[in-house]
Amino acid sequence: MCGIVGAVSSRDIVPVLLEGLKRLEYRGYDSCGVAVHQGGELRRARSTARVAELQLSVAQDGIAAGTGIAHTRWATHGAPAVHNAHPHFSSGPQAKAASSGRVALVHNGIIENHDELRAELQGRGYEFTSQTDTEVIAHLVHFLYDGDLLDAVQRALPRLRGAYAIAVFCRDEPQRVVGARQGSPLILGVGQGENFLASDAMALAGVTDQIVYLEEGDVVDMQLGKTWISSADATRPGRYAPVQRPVRTVQAHSGAAELGPYRHYMQKEIFEQPRALADTLEGVAGISPELFGDGAYRVFKEVDRVLILACGTSFYSGSTARYWLESIAGIPTTVEIASEYRYRDSVPDPKTLVVTISQSGETADTLAALKHARSLGMEHTLTICNVATSAMVRECKLAYITRAGVEIGVASTKAFTTQLAGLYLLTLALAQVRGRLSDEQEAAELKALRHLPLALQAVLALEPQVIAWSEEFARKENALFLGRGLHYPIALEGALKLKEISYIHAEAYSAGELKHGPLALVTAEMPVVTVAPNDALLEKLKSNLQEVRARGGELYVFADADTHIDSGPGVHVIRMPEHYGALSPILHVVPLQLLAYHTACARGTDVDKPRNLAKSVTVE
Repeated sequence: MCGIVGAVSSRDIVPVLLEGLKRLEYRGYDSCGVAVHQGGELRRARSTARVAELQLSVAQDGIAAGTGIAHTRWATHGAPAVHNAHPHFSSGPQAKAASSGRVALVHNGIIENHDELRAELQGRGYEFTSQTDTEVIAHLVHFLYDGDLLDAVQRALPRLRGAYAIAVFCRDEPQRVVGARQGSPLILGVGQGENFLASDAMALAGVTDQIVYLEEGDVVDMQLGKTWISSADATRPGRYAPVQRPVRTVQAHSGAAELGPYRHYMQKEIFEQPRALADTLEGVAGISPELFGDGAYRVFKEVDRVLILACGTSFYSGSTARYWLESIAGIPTTVEIASEYRYRDSVPDPKTLVVTISQSGETADTLAALKHARSLGMEHTLTICNVATSAMVRECKLAYITRAGVEIGVASTKAFTTQLAGLYLLTLALAQVRGRLSDEQEAAELKALRHLPLALQAVLALEPQVIAWSEEFARKENALFLGRGLHYPIALEGALKLKEISYIHAEAYSAGELKHGPLALVTAEMPVVTVAPNDALLEKLKSNLQEVRARGGELYVFADADTHIDSGPGVHVIRMPEHYGALSPILHVVPLQLLAYHTACARGTDVDKPRNLAKSVTVE
């Protein structure tokens, strides 16, 4: 979601700030801005256009300095408008936060008590020029400032309720930036005689690879060549104590974000899936609980059920895994939308394995749901995640790190299929511990997993046929997706992809539910996409397809070669190269990704940055 970059240096740091924002564009944003300490005053530029336009404005205005902060904003409080864009200034009571100020601040997250703080500060004479919750923090820090920025920030933070990562500097203290985090990621980058803040290590690629991951409650005081970290003292509210955090070498290569010969990042990432799966499965010589970390065998022996917590696409990967876990491992499994789970009364069971799924490892709702589950006494935790250094990995006792690589497109593709691969390995490991996986079965499963990258290459070769379908879909405004059994979540994922990037209204249903309501929507103008593998539910699915045809619906079927579903009037069939058994969802989702991608291209939408959406959802 929103992106932060900050720096203290003896050189002009503005090019680094702007390049950092460019590297964070994939997270999604509505506006952007930069503020610096220049010539004894604060200067800034803000824009509701792309970072490239902000860069032009900065050059025209001659903004250059060694201390500064920059931000990409995804709107929560207040419309996407220049006056709501970060950085926000505070100049003091009765002074508008206009072109010059005393305090400059950027913020990721949501401050839940902003209304009461706004009322208090207005009563003290502060004038607000935005609708954001962020401006409240800037004025609060200004109100508490008495010559020491770190002290002002540390006094302000206990008054904030909600999630935040902030970076702030003051006109009165050149070459100093203070950062803090609570529920939203923030890192410190350590350079040679200069230091940096960012919400993502990728923002600092090529600048420094020495990264400190700040933990919950941390505050960092960043000066020229020096940094100090303190953390909230749980025993003394409002007090902070010095802490040491390890410096890690993180290779956030800029090359990971290069588009290469592809038209969009999403297309690139769809075609990277064979390699991503091969990398994710690399080194898996056998099925073992220890694939998920030391002590996994003991945990797997103790648990008798699984609770999966996730959001969005990750929720659909967890929903697919439920079929695997119950049918292969024989373990009862519940899948919960993370944002719903933490707000309902549930029945905790200490023998539950709590599994979180997150591409970024920073998904706010999933992190909060994880902490809620632990507060209920469920301490056996495991995450499937694509970022080894993320908060999710640090919070869970066990982990499987997928190796999808950096995913730039907002609509997830390779992160989803690698999540499925990790979840399938988890299923096999639990089956083994529960005595449900023989040596012969293990060998067969490993052979099938190793063949996945090659099988995916064959599926990607179907792209020309999918393009032909997309030209028809581009003229539609509604679509239905159908699936049965473990392919029902794949239909849900296919509908989500079409919605996200083409803006076509799409819904997915279990095919057996057609006659319970959705069939009323079927007309000749309603394309019905069907996932049709040759499994035990095939004959039932064929009956559902006949229900659609009898109402004049147009069927678009992704069918295994031996399903005996043929093209004809109102029935369009693309044949999958082979049936892949329990792993079939990993193959069947790929043509759905291609369909959404090419439909969006035909409609001329912004494929990689769809409207109103962000890549990493770090606010609730």
